[in-house]
Amino acid sequence: MLEITLFYTAATVALIATVMAMTRANAIHALIYLIVSLLAIAVIFFLIGAPFAAALEIVIYAGAIMVLFVFVIMMLNLGDKGDRQEREWLQLKVWAGPAVLAIVLFIELLYVISTAEGPVSTTSVSAKEVGLSLFGPYVLAVEIASMLLLAGLVGSFHLGRRYLERDSFDVENSAARREAE
Repeated sequence: MLEITLFYTAATVALIATVMAMTRANAIHALIYLIVSLLAIAVIFFLIGAPFAAALEIVIYAGAIMVLFVFVIMMLNLGDKGDRQEREWLQLKVWAGPAVLAIVLFIELLYVISTAEGPVSTTSVSAKEVGLSLFGPYVLAVEIASMLLLAGLVGSFHLGRRYLERDSFDVENSAARREAE
């Protein structure tokens, strides 16, 4: 019964965080909620007896790929407008939601790890089994997923760059108009 409760708690946190990530207008806010969602999925993996998959979820998705997204956002460099937005991000209302959801997951994960017996499944998936599956029958799916992530990264960079070029063009034109007057 406890295992079911923990599973549904993590699933609810993942669902809420995912919906919040999709509905945020600000890319950084969406990114924070997406990280919380990925951490919740890692807890679910741990609960179903796949600790290696949970570790991969945290290290690869919540860690490395999110760092790439942060770099893309930093490359966009929105100037003074971006600086004003960053000051607004330091307010409590911005980070309170992801923090509460992350604390719920952290408490749940500590409880699951601290109980030697109990909710963790008795069967475990080894790293060798995961590797054989990923690079055996699922190698095509792994490669397609990596190409989709790369395409999304390149596409977001080009969309953001076009936006920046348009803004800098408007600034140059307004400066030229002021000089002409």
